[in-house]
Amino acid sequence: MIRTTRKRLLVGLAAAGVLGVGIAAPTVALADDKTPTPSASTSTDWTGDREQRQAEFADALAKELGVPADKVTAALEKLREQRQADRPERPQPPSTQDRQAALKERLDQAVKDGKLTQEQADAVLKAAEAGVFPGPGGMGHRGWHGQDGRPGE
Repeated sequence: MIRTTRKRLLVGLAAAGVLGVGIAAPTVALADDKTPTPSASTSTDWTGDREQRQAEFADALAKELGVPADKVTAALEKLREQRQADRPERPQPPSTQDRQAALKERLDQAVKDGKLTQEQADAVLKAAEAGVFPGPGGMGHRGWHGQDGRPGE
């Protein structure tokens, strides 16, 4: 009986020791890391950093391939331009006037279908024009979803 309890105690202490080392080792390793962490004060020009990284990449690639760096840079720029040309343009969200016109059409249809009274439709339209609804143009907090402002369409 005592022997079983002693074994459990030793196993528990061993497990606690292993767990403690498992937690302490990464903490010590992170504390010894001398590399500076990037901060807003050290790098505010992301475009310049990106261009510098791209130039370094082109130089390294040119060295590896044994060709002039300007040739590699020109080839990378050509590929970048082709990739941009292959991308379809993102659709632009409708203007505020278009959204309000679409809302007016939907409200007019709701009045025609008997779902709203004209007074209710006028109140909704007035609230939308006053910016009472959240989001851009009163179309909800997630912004533009579809052609007529309704999600998923």
